[in-house]
Amino acid sequence: MLDKLAAIHERYLSIEKQINDPDVMSDMKAYIKLSKDYKELQPIIEGYKKYKVLVEGIEACHSILEEEKDEEMRAFAREEMDSLNDQKDKLDEEIRLMLIPSDPQDVKNAVVEIRAGSGGDEASIFAGDLYRMYTRYIERKNWKIEPVSMTEGTMGGFKEVIFEVKGDGVYGLLKYESGVHRVQRVPDTETQGRIHTSAASVAVLPEADEFEVDIKPSDIRKDTYCSSGPGGQSVNTTYSAVRLTHAPTGIVVAIQDEKSQMKNFEKAMTVLRARIFEREYQKYLDEISKKRKTMVSSGDRSAKIRTYNYPQSRVTDHRINLTMYNLPVFLDGEVQDFIDALQLAENAERLKEVTE
Repeated sequence: MLDKLAAIHERYLSIEKQINDPDVMSDMKAYIKLSKDYKELQPIIEGYKKYKVLVEGIEACHSILEEEKDEEMRAFAREEMDSLNDQKDKLDEEIRLMLIPSDPQDVKNAVVEIRAGSGGDEASIFAGDLYRMYTRYIERKNWKIEPVSMTEGTMGGFKEVIFEVKGDGVYGLLKYESGVHRVQRVPDTETQGRIHTSAASVAVLPEADEFEVDIKPSDIRKDTYCSSGPGGQSVNTTYSAVRLTHAPTGIVVAIQDEKSQMKNFEKAMTVLRARIFEREYQKYLDEISKKRKTMVSSGDRSAKIRTYNYPQSRVTDHRINLTMYNLPVFLDGEVQDFIDALQLAENAERLKEVTE
């Protein structure tokens, strides 16, 4: 373990030297990549330093036991060595998990898209419930949320809502929410008390910056039009709404939430970059899903991942067969326990990949 960590420490020092090299600093793309690598290695280096101190302490205790004749000192050394070995074993496991190759996208911000699925107005209301749930979770994490686009449902909620989430390691946690979320409850419009099943899809995309996705202006068709509200009525008389069509991929993004055409264009470009980046990233996710039974990072938008059952106050995640009976609390943003369980399942699969 120490030899492996020492090699990583050498790489860390090498990156540190490169970051301060004026030639590297002038190459923004290379500088950004090195800075990310440097930041990702920091927890491992901290673990390495602690591990080294523990090993040195254990060796010192060994020396005392071999050379010391005083029984009181020997007893103290044995007790200290047992304590240091316990700490070393625990740290050893933590470092092994750190050494598993991480998804380089995990540290990124995310673009989240929630869309009402089957179930009509009830699906839109449920999409609104999910948006509120994530908003509460994001507040608890002290992340920043920036709305991009919202299309309201006729009875409340949203037909579609897109927003950016910014903070440390956002994508690495929110990625587990990608897929179809299903709700079972009695809608307010149901007069006979029958339980209906509705659905909403959630897509979490890693935010892509200009250095990762090269979009040629000639490949984009930009259309502008007047913003419209529910029912199609005009919201304003200026051509502030923006629709971008990316010719090579056929991806279309339309944003009309801002009064400024420039702001709508900037938001549309953010979503367009994320969707184009996702095309390539999906190949990586598909490869992962072949190896991992949990498929928690498959990114398959059509996969049913979770059911919210109101009559039983039950939340069930179908990927890891986890059920909790705390639906109101969960919908109030307390989703971390589920994400922790999904991370644990994925780490177990990844550890298996490394050791096999």
